[in-house]
Amino acid sequence: MTILITGASGNAGGAVVQSLAEQGIAGRALIRSERELPDGIEPVYGDLNRPETFVDALAGVTGIFLLSGYDRLEELLTNAVQAGVRKVVVLSSSSLDGELTNAVAAYHHATEEAVRASGLAWTFLRPNSFMSNTLRWRDQLSAGDEVRVQFPDVPVSTIHPRDIGDVAVRALQGSHDGEVLRLTGPVALTPVEQVAILAETLGRPLTAYPMSRAETHEALYASMPEPYARAIESFFADGTIDETTVTSTVPEVTGHPARTLQSWTQENANLFT
Repeated sequence: MTILITGASGNAGGAVVQSLAEQGIAGRALIRSERELPDGIEPVYGDLNRPETFVDALAGVTGIFLLSGYDRLEELLTNAVQAGVRKVVVLSSSSLDGELTNAVAAYHHATEEAVRASGLAWTFLRPNSFMSNTLRWRDQLSAGDEVRVQFPDVPVSTIHPRDIGDVAVRALQGSHDGEVLRLTGPVALTPVEQVAILAETLGRPLTAYPMSRAETHEALYASMPEPYARAIESFFADGTIDETTVTSTVPEVTGHPARTLQSWTQENANLFT
């Protein structure tokens, strides 16, 4: 078995790389430039938006971990079928629990539909927000101990990327074909509670400033294109998706408890300094 990991330098793809290496499963990491990889993981230099740049690397691949929202997906999937790939595990999104027409859900839905039509076996992973999203506070922490948090009253059961990686590897080994898996962390925490956990890990007297909806609206629209800002605001301010409910999918699939935010912050404390 050999797995091609797209987005191998990102949070989720990198977690799949780690999980494969830990289990001694051969992998090929699609990356754009040279980087250190674990033993047993080969680099493949290419661009996910340009399937011709890595078509030769599909030879001998049994499964693909695939990110959503990239160009020429049908071409990539045709190449995969012709190369004898059997399974695709898609990193999709919890946004598909709500309206499919918003900017975030639309591209994940399009990817899922293309994979369904490809004839390949598939599993769709729809995780909650990542624990690694706490890195968005890094610039604030470099300026002081106050952290401005958006949607301060909305608890989210954020997920450790390695749990996504572990679930993906199980699915790539041939389980959960044709299933949509909703992935969450072990407990729902408000952003204020998340800041408190980070403060304990870093040994700093961090305080959370709860941003109003107006302040959050302004910050979102200043930081990203309007369709995406509108989608995120609807998810958490209007409650069009549910990232509060905790599912048992991670422990059921992996056989181990879902990792905690305490674990993630301790493992990554150096990224905040």
